[in-house]
Amino acid sequence: MRMQGIILVVVLASLGADVSAGRKKISLFDGKTFTGWDGDTKNTWRIVDGCFVGGSLTKEIPRNEFLATTRSYDDFILRLKFKLLGDSKKKFVNSGVQFRSQRIPKNSEMIGYQADLGDPSWWGSLYDESRRNKVLAQSDMKQLNKVLRRGDWNDYEIRAEGRRIRTYINGVLGIDHTEKDEKIPQEGRIGLQIHSGGPAEVWFKDITIEKLPKKQPNP
Repeated sequence: MRMQGIILVVVLASLGADVSAGRKKISLFDGKTFTGWDGDTKNTWRIVDGCFVGGSLTKEIPRNEFLATTRSYDDFILRLKFKLLGDSKKKFVNSGVQFRSQRIPKNSEMIGYQADLGDPSWWGSLYDESRRNKVLAQSDMKQLNKVLRRGDWNDYEIRAEGRRIRTYINGVLGIDHTEKDEKIPQEGRIGLQIHSGGPAEVWFKDITIEKLPKKQPNP
């Protein structure tokens, strides 16, 4: 009884710490359905073995396609696993994770930040998709190449806290960027991309989000 009491106290203390911090991991994908997501689920996106899979290894990708959450998020820690397949020596093979983004009406594109994926040096970089159309922060490929598992599963973590954005691949920092343009929205949807080119295939699984208290701008 004494040992059980000690265990109970420890568990309750841990739960109390989680509640007081207001941080709880939420799964964004049930592994079986597209509930909470929208996109081209007829031709581009499918579910295989508990994973979202986009693209094809047998034919080229005609245009960028995105599978996006129906909800929007502002400050968060997003975690997921990805696997990007395709011969990047022959054709452009690329993917990415949109965040604080929106769909462009009557278009397959999304506009907003993208945590990029792909050779030769897109891994972990921050790109501004369909807006400024440029790399906002370039990752340190010398460090990422030490941990990157091309053609296999990798962990991606994206932290958006106020105007500060950080990416990590397999625990190694990709970029640490602070948005200086106050006109850029700091809230939006999350999207999974398969880039035009290919043939290419991208797999995503274990997608969770930890919502953070919204960081107030400096006065």
